[in-house]
Amino acid sequence: MLAAVLFVYPVFGVLTLTVHDGTSFTAEPVRQIYTSQLSIIVLQRTFVTAATVTAICLVMGYPMAYFMAGLAPRKRVMATYLILLPFWISILIRTYTWIILLGREGVLNKALSALGLTGEPIQLLYTPVAVHVGMVQILLPIVVLTCLTSILDVERDLVKAARSLGATPRQAFWKVVFPLSVSGAATGGIICFILCLGFYVTPTLLGGRTSILIANLIDLQVHKTLKWDLAAVMASALLLATFACLLFYWGLTRKRSEFATGGLAR
Repeated sequence: MLAAVLFVYPVFGVLTLTVHDGTSFTAEPVRQIYTSQLSIIVLQRTFVTAATVTAICLVMGYPMAYFMAGLAPRKRVMATYLILLPFWISILIRTYTWIILLGREGVLNKALSALGLTGEPIQLLYTPVAVHVGMVQILLPIVVLTCLTSILDVERDLVKAARSLGATPRQAFWKVVFPLSVSGAATGGIICFILCLGFYVTPTLLGGRTSILIANLIDLQVHKTLKWDLAAVMASALLLATFACLLFYWGLTRKRSEFATGGLAR
């Protein structure tokens, strides 16, 4: 009952706005979004940004998690605390910190100038690069912790058995550890991708007007142009994308479970 009040009813209201103007059913909001060049560009930018940020987090996060898994328990706990430390700081504060670092008079530009690498300040702030840096910094801990949990679940005896049969450390990793921990990486990637789709503060502060994502466009439609029906269509697109990601993950885990069961049966 509580879930129906807090989730199902609001979602139903948003979905209704996409096809009903208050007096009759209509497809006009969907048509406007479909024919709007701005909406198409922002939607493409949102999904491309989410995909690239997810890829960067996985490329950086999995090796970090693998390194942490090999540490002694006490050192691993300390490393985990360091990974968790950013979560105790507000996203707004962390984003403003990147403004200080990436601005024309920021720390990075001053360092490059002092080293003689640049003659004048580089435009880093209000670019897609700044948005990616800010989003990766926020989401990387989630991917690292998800991958770490999956890697720690791999039975060490399997690795020892592979080594005793003549496998090199690299072969033991690719043949044993990675296949058994890839589901954790996939989970972290899907969580990261879904969170990226709804980012608002970081693109606003670090990307400026040229790097707005769909959440920023929804806010514009609600608070500036007052076109709630268009905002509802965009929100519904985000919701469908989220459900698609969850279905993909469900299918992936189901196939993996069937493969593991079949393997054990054989």
